[in-house]
Amino acid sequence: MASLSMAPVNIFKHGADEEKAETARMSSFIGAIAIGDLVKSTLGPKGMDKILLGGGREGSVTVTNDGATILKAIGVDNPAAKVLVDMSKVQDDEVGDGTTSVTVLAAELLREAELLIAKKIHPQIIISGWRKATQAAREALKEAAVDHGNDAVKFQDDLLNIARTTLSSKLLTHHKDHFSKLAVEAVLRLKGSGNLEAIHVIKKLGGSLTDSYLDEGFLLDKKIGVNQPKRLENANILIANTGMDTDKIKIFGSRVRVDSTAKVAEIELAEKEKMKEKVERILKHGINCFINRQLIYNYPEQLFAAAGVMAIEHADFVGVERLALVTGGEITSTFDHPELVKLGHCKLIEEVMIGEDTLIHFSGVEMGEACTIVLRGATQQILDEAERSLHDALCVLAQTVKETRTVYGGGCSEMLMAKAVTELANRTPGKEAVAMESFAKALAMLPTIIADNAGYDSADLVAQLRAAHMENKSTFGLNMSQGVIGDMAELGITESFQVKRQVLLSAAEAAEMILRVDNIIKAAPRKRVPDHHPC
Repeated sequence: MASLSMAPVNIFKHGADEEKAETARMSSFIGAIAIGDLVKSTLGPKGMDKILLGGGREGSVTVTNDGATILKAIGVDNPAAKVLVDMSKVQDDEVGDGTTSVTVLAAELLREAELLIAKKIHPQIIISGWRKATQAAREALKEAAVDHGNDAVKFQDDLLNIARTTLSSKLLTHHKDHFSKLAVEAVLRLKGSGNLEAIHVIKKLGGSLTDSYLDEGFLLDKKIGVNQPKRLENANILIANTGMDTDKIKIFGSRVRVDSTAKVAEIELAEKEKMKEKVERILKHGINCFINRQLIYNYPEQLFAAAGVMAIEHADFVGVERLALVTGGEITSTFDHPELVKLGHCKLIEEVMIGEDTLIHFSGVEMGEACTIVLRGATQQILDEAERSLHDALCVLAQTVKETRTVYGGGCSEMLMAKAVTELANRTPGKEAVAMESFAKALAMLPTIIADNAGYDSADLVAQLRAAHMENKSTFGLNMSQGVIGDMAELGITESFQVKRQVLLSAAEAAEMILRVDNIIKAAPRKRVPDHHPC
């Protein structure tokens, strides 16, 4: 009877897999640390780029150092690694920047946890210590935050500094003054609404990055129809998503027998009449500009031209949505009740040339804060990366306009938090203190990695930085252009309080979640069975 009870019992389906205790924990740690090591080299102003090759026929090439973009593109099989990938996506959606920092911090916390577990310290004790450490770090960050929300001039300087700091770790670092002005101007036009939909980014090959500019109004990458007015003042715009050929007689898989070509002409005439009727219904709205998501076709285009109405066809869906937003109109599909339709308005519509392309420019739109940033660059990869960099800066600035507190960058905030956590650990009895020290070490790893990536002696620089913070020089951080420590307040290296706080909380929560795991159960793969009933 005893021997029977000792036999291992498998309760899972055939093919299911289970990893227990130490094996499960090690598997989680290794996966998460590997993800951290993958993006670690992209951190900081001297971080390196990665080339991502698409797997399709085209083999698309993406050159980026944006943590979220890299992690989205790679297929991950390890469950703990997937947690970090999801966390970086949330960071990107929530605040727009800090995606690499949050991944690296979570990975460093787990690296420290691995050493503590090897010393036989229970995961729950580590978690308990980390929670107290997170609270202490958060309080230290809060105390160090500076708020210039009530001083318009200082706040604008803060925004410019934040934009420069955000862009300094991106492709646009050599043109950060130019682009930070663009980004700040665009965000301040929003008047605190934070609605980034009103900022439209258009990428046009040619020229150099410094040729990029901010255009007040809205640009649509389309052409105006043949024989139609190329310039309109005080436009009443009907924005539609309707098929202009839907009224044609569509007879699939059947034949129509006619005894003369005149009958074919009659069918065509009936179709034309239906299309004409639809155009007349549209013209009853009292418009002088018609923009359609779908094709308009030649005959309706002629009718619009005869009525002196500007018709723009096949505007992409995002363009139509944004156009409706900025002109104050609504997208319409039926035209039977003109009184219920909300038209868009703008003062001037005209064609403009950018490089070799013709675009349609809407100025004096209903939504005054709308603007377009036109990016120029030598290759598509440069334009894509410039757009991602600018998107991060815009998101951070929009967050800062809502939450006006700022903190200092260059590893200053991390060292400040590490100092607060170390002081708490020195006052705490028991094993929790060891966990707190490990948390402080993980925080101090961020400035170390920034220095390493720049090719400087990180041990020396971080030791100098720690000593400066011990002397209460709490605004000191790493000056990566000189390879020395410096006063971040003088250098203007400023970051958003919101971004830093989110990095700290997200990384601590994700690391805690992975540390709690003591069992990984994989479902049995679905068997492929031959399909005996093909449709």
